[in-house]
Amino acid sequence: MFVDFNSLPENAKVWIYPSSRKFYPNEITAMEEKLKNFIETWKKEDENFKATYQFLYNRFIVFIADVEGSSLTNTDIDASVSFILELQETYDVQLLDKMNVCFKQGEYVQYKDLKDFKKLLKNKAVTAKTIVFDNLITTKQDFENYWEVSIEESWYNRYLPSKKK
Repeated sequence: MFVDFNSLPENAKVWIYPSSRKFYPNEITAMEEKLKNFIETWKKEDENFKATYQFLYNRFIVFIADVEGSSLTNTDIDASVSFILELQETYDVQLLDKMNVCFKQGEYVQYKDLKDFKKLLKNKAVTAKTIVFDNLITTKQDFENYWEVSIEESWYNRYLPSKKK
């Protein structure tokens, strides 16, 4: 059942799919309709299943599901991944590549391969204060509190240049 984000508990499961590019304005309405339709029909037979989505910065697709009174099977997860694969093909984007980094540069969200991100750090094009998106978090509570954090406060801090001389 499609529900409001705020009605889901803090331990609700979260999946974040960063897009390799920002979605174009002419794609957004259709994208939002597809996302809502998927959530409304995902596990429709289970009246205890509650889920929602967020579409953020015209780049991130986020699914949030309450798995307390319901369970997600491999088939349910496969259905969500199949849906994401369809979106990738329809919009010619990458959504499942976890070897990338999304970060803020001014008001823009950048998407870089991890190797290129490390070069940006080395060349000081991004700093420890740069805001990154941790797309590996798995709960609503972490999503609300730790999804957008500075590099120095994230697991990406391991890539910061050493200050040793």
